[in-house]
Amino acid sequence: MDWDDYRYFVAVADAGSLSAAARRLQQSHSTILRRLDKLEAALAVRLFERFQTGYVLTGAGDELLALLAPLAQQLADVERQVGGRDAQLAGTIRLTTTDTLLQALLLPALADFRRAYPGIALQVTVNNSFLNLTRREADVALRPTNTPPDNLVGRKLGRVRTAPYSTVPRAPADDWAAYDWIAPDEALAHLAQARWLREHVPPERWVFSADTLVGMAAAVEAGIGAGMLLCLLADARPNLVRLAPPPPELDTDVWLLTHPDLRRVSRVRALTEFLANALAAHPALS
Repeated sequence: MDWDDYRYFVAVADAGSLSAAARRLQQSHSTILRRLDKLEAALAVRLFERFQTGYVLTGAGDELLALLAPLAQQLADVERQVGGRDAQLAGTIRLTTTDTLLQALLLPALADFRRAYPGIALQVTVNNSFLNLTRREADVALRPTNTPPDNLVGRKLGRVRTAPYSTVPRAPADDWAAYDWIAPDEALAHLAQARWLREHVPPERWVFSADTLVGMAAAVEAGIGAGMLLCLLADARPNLVRLAPPPPELDTDVWLLTHPDLRRVSRVRALTEFLANALAAHPALS
């Protein structure tokens, strides 16, 4: 049996009429009546006498109301206490993102968020794969992906671009075999950068590999070789030179995601709205 049926019963008993209960619960008159009929049918007892002046509890209705009163009060206390905490925008939010987005995009926005909401603590997990938001391994995710999971909700903030970079251009733009290359290792083999490298550069020119995009950018900056790097990482390094325009097929969307059950939690909504406003105008997100 649905607890909501009892909630509608208590509202009518307190208000004395369907119309007053409907206003209190912000439901239609027909919804209230349907719920009462359902409850009476389930209990096989008449709970109200219907009069033109209103609804009056029967003896069975009085007994049921007396039984429900303590539970209704406890639920009201829980709602007030838990809801009150959330309304104060306090607590912890678990955020997962990649090292690249954290370093190049997210940290300044998180610093501003903490100044705006000092009661909220942030627990950030850097991970290059999706944590399971359904199992509450994280509350919010900022992810580069063109295929966000169907079971999450959120918004696309923009896209990041990828291009070949080196410290010094040493060959024509399309002579990629003339360079030594920094490659993503097996942990990043699914990325578009890895696919591009497999299609354009012979394996014998892959001289260095790293398991993070930040590590790849650092290796290129150190002069070890060229690399297909995210522009938001590479363009901030003044000694790197872009060897060619970003191939459109390597563009990747950036999504801010959460679980549907969490989008109405005030502190989670505060973070997602704050980050959406802060990052949507970022010049690195085209």
